Amino acid sequence: MAAQATANSATTLQVKSTAKTSTQVGSTAKARLSKVAQQKVKAKKAVSTARKQIGAPYRWGATGPGAFDCSGLVQYSWRKAGVKLPRITYSQYRAVRKKVSWRNLHPGDLMFFSGKGHVGMYVGKGRMVHSPSSGKTVRIVKLEGYYKSSFTGAVRPGG
Repeated sequence: MAAQATANSATTLQVKSTAKTSTQVGSTAKARLSKVAQQKVKAKKAVSTARKQIGAPYRWGATGPGAFDCSGLVQYSWRKAGVKLPRITYSQYRAVRKKVSWRNLHPGDLMFFSGKGHVGMYVGKGRMVHSPSSGKTVRIVKLEGYYKSSFTGAVRPGG
C-alpha cells in the first residue's frame, strides 16, 4: 500500500511538472512568433521605403533621401522601419546576426555581392532593389546572371 501511494505521488508530481513546462514552452513559442511577426512588419516597411526611392540617382556616400549609394539605400530604408544598420556594406553584413541562404530569402533581406562590396534588398519573386553605380538610378533587377554568380551572402535585419 505504501509503495502504491509513493507511485501515485510521483505520478502526480510528474504531471504537475510537465504542465508547468508546457506553459513555459507555450509562452516561449508566443514570444518567438511575436518576434517573427514584428520582423515581417519591419521588413515590409523597409521594402516599401526602398521601392519609393526608385529613380533616385546613385551618388557615392549618399544616404538619401535625394540620392543613395548601395549601403545608404538599405540603411535609409531599414531606419524608416525602426532598425539601425551601420553605414558601410561590410559592416552591415557583420552587424546582423541572422544569416540566410539564397534559397531562404524573404522580402527585406539584405543581399551582398562581390565579396560584400555591394548590397541590395530582396523584394520577392527573384528580384532586388538596389542603387547600382555612378550614372545609374535606384532600380529593381532580376537576380540572375552576374547577381547570382557574385552573391556572397544575405542577412535578415530587424529580428
